[in-house]
Amino acid sequence: MRLRTLPVSVSGVLMAVALTQMAGMTKWLPAGLCLVFAVLAQIASNFANEYFDFKAGLDRPGREGPRRGVTEGDITPRAMLWATIITLAIACGIGLWLIHWGNWWLILAGVVIALGVLAYSTGPYPLSHHGLGEVAVVFFFGIIPVTLTFYVITGSSDAMVFFTSLAVGLMGANVLVVNNYRDLADDAAVGKRTIAVIMGPQAMTNMYLFNGYMAVALMVPMWMLWPVWAWSIPVVYLAIHTGLWWQICSRMGAALNPMLGMTSLAMLFYCGATLALSFIL
Repeated sequence: MRLRTLPVSVSGVLMAVALTQMAGMTKWLPAGLCLVFAVLAQIASNFANEYFDFKAGLDRPGREGPRRGVTEGDITPRAMLWATIITLAIACGIGLWLIHWGNWWLILAGVVIALGVLAYSTGPYPLSHHGLGEVAVVFFFGIIPVTLTFYVITGSSDAMVFFTSLAVGLMGANVLVVNNYRDLADDAAVGKRTIAVIMGPQAMTNMYLFNGYMAVALMVPMWMLWPVWAWSIPVVYLAIHTGLWWQICSRMGAALNPMLGMTSLAMLFYCGATLALSFIL
């Protein structure tokens, strides 16, 4: 399930609820369903990635990252495939429930998300194998969860929602930046062309720093609506982000594993604190 990365899917929904609270239109049941859907979709994606990377021979025993159950023989490939199918099916069932608050076109959105879960790791052009993993994260863990959660709850959207969703996506992409930076040598050895393999390690650390600062910059219009003291949230986030970047630049291989969880928790802090502030104000 890769629990340390699940705050990525949680954060997008929390930020969307913060926006609905600002609009005075929060509805807790659809918000809760969106949260469960998002988490299940990420878990299904993680299961699918483990299964299909094993089938493609891209995971090797003793890799730098966290232990892969299928590759190491802890879990049978068949069991992992069924786990993927069942988790995705449950997520789709919850997605159908959300039509009650949205519109029938949400079925199309659900199909796109389900295909994205699989297309990340398999199909004729697996996104994670061709330098598009980070782009997929921005779309599926930023733009989609923030804009669709906001739409399901309010029935509308606007430019601020979109720019906020892009900001959340960039924060989420940083988790994959760390992952691909750590796995650069392993991925290059098996022919998996992640963006880290294509662009090199220096580009990845630069991307990590840029994404965090750009995320905060994209949300300046929202912060401008709130008191100056509220800016303590983005300031603290950027301090944490810069400190993590410094640590990432000085680490290699398995030493980067803790940075995955810390990057996702920094994202959760930013989005959770913004949600709390939306209620306070």
